Amino acid sequence: MFEGLSGRLGEVLQRLTRRGALSEGDVAAAMREVRVALLEADVALPVVKGFIERVSEKAVGQAVLRSVSPGQMVIKLVHDELLAMLGGSSAELNLAAAPPVAVLMVGLQGSGKTTTTAKLAKRLTERDNKRVLMASLDTRRPAAMEQLATLGQQSGVATLPIVAGQAPVDIAKRALQAARLQGYDVVLLDTAGRQHVDQGLMAEVADVKAAAQPFETLLVADALTGQDAVNLATHFHERVGLTGIVLTRLDGDGRGGAALSMRAMTDLPIKLIGVGERLDALEPFHPDRIAGRILGMGDVVSLVERAAETIEKDDAERLAKKVQKGQFDLQDLLGQLRQIKKMGGLEGLMGMLPGVQQLKDKMADAKLDPRVLKRQEAIILSMTPAERRDPRVIHASRKRRIAAGSCTEVHEVNKLLKQHQQMQTMMKRVQKLGKTGMLRQGIAGLMGR
Repeated sequence: MFEGLSGRLGEVLQRLTRRGALSEGDVAAAMREVRVALLEADVALPVVKGFIERVSEKAVGQAVLRSVSPGQMVIKLVHDELLAMLGGSSAELNLAAAPPVAVLMVGLQGSGKTTTTAKLAKRLTERDNKRVLMASLDTRRPAAMEQLATLGQQSGVATLPIVAGQAPVDIAKRALQAARLQGYDVVLLDTAGRQHVDQGLMAEVADVKAAAQPFETLLVADALTGQDAVNLATHFHERVGLTGIVLTRLDGDGRGGAALSMRAMTDLPIKLIGVGERLDALEPFHPDRIAGRILGMGDVVSLVERAAETIEKDDAERLAKKVQKGQFDLQDLLGQLRQIKKMGGLEGLMGMLPGVQQLKDKMADAKLDPRVLKRQEAIILSMTPAERRDPRVIHASRKRRIAAGSCTEVHEVNKLLKQHQQMQTMMKRVQKLGKTGMLRQGIAGLMGR
């Protein structure tokens, strides 16, 4: 996400850091480029104008122009204004009420509202130990209720039984009554959407809200719609009264205009973001981390959190013991490849590391296939258990068989085997050096120099 904006801002601000003293002309020229970068990222014009005015006013001050590192000071100012534009601090879901707490999900058709409802239910169930009941109020879209029921089965979350012919308001009342009787903590109400904002949609949502009295009313908006997402939030907020926004498909939005504009234009917090199709691909929106990612500073905190969620403790301990003994076979490598996929793939991980934008650009220039992990996994799966335990038995005929079984080429099999051999060699050096040797010889000892 934000790749285009991050690249443009990175180029502009990097040029500033190469200079010593900065003149007002240098700052003005840089701000003109920042303005263009934000507009190209589909950020709303009023937001861009306010952003540039505030940064420029502070950047031409004596504290910046005469500071030890004026370029770095300007970067800090840009970071601070981005952070303010995104809301400053995280806004958590407010469920501090007597159960069952109603959460109303609203938005246009196709924004990912039903899937987001299921994602949120799964998150509340698994992370917050809440008993969640989902209810579909969409009586207009064919199979909408069945879709939510299917997602409920996949996520292990209860859904309200379907009763044909009921109006949305009646379904909402029935859901709350069922939740009270059965001891649920949270009720997620998935309302109907339209292809565009219309009076009928607004009236229906307003009636449901009046009946359910939700503690949270969340607008689910597609980040890829850019400026339209801002207009959508404004319309819904005026008619219904929103408490927050959930942005979907943010992982596919290289521009980021919707995320950067919505808080500034509506004063509504972005509470959650969808970052993938899986039911666990829903994350809290952290303005400080997003601002850091936009400026190439990375998001190591989110990386660590994602690792903690996906890595099995027993598997990690078992692998650590094998590494300490200098053992690392192809089955272990397969586990690591799958772990990387769970955490969002190479591109997803690199986006969270600081200072890797240039490396990502080089990878793109080298035309590295992002599907390489899938091919490597297929290669290992085409091997026998004995071959995975001891790759030394894999000779020419076996390589041809493995390549054919994985729909790859022999040279790709060779490349994977070489990669594994290099990893195994390094791990044996770790085992040989031990803790004392590692401290004494450092990286040079590890690399065998």
